[in-house]
Amino acid sequence: MSALPDPDYASEFYASVPAKRLLAWVIDGFIVFGLTSLIVLLTAFVGLWFWGVIFLVLGFAYRVVTIANTSATWGMYFTGIELRAANGSRFDTSLSFLHTLGYTISVSIPILQIISIVLMLTSTRKQGLTDMMLGSVMINRRA
Repeated sequence: MSALPDPDYASEFYASVPAKRLLAWVIDGFIVFGLTSLIVLLTAFVGLWFWGVIFLVLGFAYRVVTIANTSATWGMYFTGIELRAANGSRFDTSLSFLHTLGYTISVSIPILQIISIVLMLTSTRKQGLTDMMLGSVMINRRA
């Protein structure tokens, strides 16, 4: 028996999750872009030479820290969704790191990203590839 909500009996936990994930991803992208731009300004534009590296490292750290603290990034929090571990608990730092690593790998390899999107749209728990590997889910937060 799973500690996660059953999609057949508690479908409200999974309602609109793929669309909310997309919106959260866009919001998080703007946040990381803004933070990266701030770093470039604070380095007197020297950071422009390392824009890609700064963006990747800052984005990775942002996801790990925010997910470890609230089981959601700021974009996820704004859209009303959160990550839950296979046992139903909130994410800890190590699970946040593993989830972010899986996410980073999947967005780096286009076929993995396509597979992940298809899974989010078709699986009963709306899980992406990394979610399936970790047994985690993205659910609507309780009001």
